[in-house]
Amino acid sequence: MSKKILQPHIHLSIDDSAEFALLPGDPKRISHIAKFLDDVKELARNREYYSISGLYKGIKVLAISTGIGGPSTAIAVEELKNIGVKVLIRIGSCGALKEDLKKGDLVIATAAVRNDGTSKTYIEDCFPAVSDLEVLQALIESAKSLGYPYEYGIIKSHDSFYTDKEEEINNYWSEKGVIASDMETASLFVVGSLRGLKTGSILNVVVEKQGNLKNDIAEYAFEEDKMSILGEEREILTALNAIVKLKNLL
Repeated sequence: MSKKILQPHIHLSIDDSAEFALLPGDPKRISHIAKFLDDVKELARNREYYSISGLYKGIKVLAISTGIGGPSTAIAVEELKNIGVKVLIRIGSCGALKEDLKKGDLVIATAAVRNDGTSKTYIEDCFPAVSDLEVLQALIESAKSLGYPYEYGIIKSHDSFYTDKEEEINNYWSEKGVIASDMETASLFVVGSLRGLKTGSILNVVVEKQGNLKNDIAEYAFEEDKMSILGEEREILTALNAIVKLKNLL
C-alpha cells in the first residue's frame, strides 16, 4: 500500500501510524488526551473520527475518536490495522451494573458480553470477546500504581439506551456478575482478535447503578460532573502508563 493512500473513513495513512492508539468515543475527548502528550499534531477530522498524535514519555501515541457504538468502532479498528497500529486501548464511559461502583471509578474490562450487533456480523456468538492478556495486565498494574479506584471484570456491550426493557436487561446481567455496560468494547475485542491486534478497554463510570441515565450522561457531556471528569483524567493516565509498560514488553 502506498504511504500516500488515506484510509477512507479515518483519513490516515501509514505515514501517520504508531504502534499504540487510544480510542475514545467522543471527539471532544481528543483535546483532553492532548493535554497529557508532548509534540501534539492534529492529523485528521472526518465524520466522527478526529485524530491526533503525540509523545508520552518519548513513545508515539495516536488518539482517535470512534463515535458511538460498534459499527464505527469496527471501522476504526480495521483502518488502524491497515496503517500498521498494533495495540488499541479504548478509553470510554460506562454505566455501572454493580452497586459499589461510583462516578469516577475505573472499570477495566476482562471480557464483554456480546449484546451488540456489530460483533455478530463478524463471527458466531460463541466466539469470545476478550481483552489481550498483556494489555489487561498493564492496565491493572497501571491503575494500581497510580492509586486510582478501579475494578476489573466482565462488562456488556449493547446497541441502545432507550428500549422499553433497559432496566430489565441491566438487572439480568447485573445478577450474573457483569459489572458495567458500554457500546463499543465487544466490537473492539472481537474485531481486534480476528485481525491479530492487541486490545484493551478501560472505562470511566458516569452513571451509577441507581443513577439517572439521561441526566447523568447529560451532566458528563456538558462537563458539569466533577467526578466523571476526574474519572476521565484517570483513565487517560492509566492507559498512557500502561502503554509505557507494554512498550517494554513488545
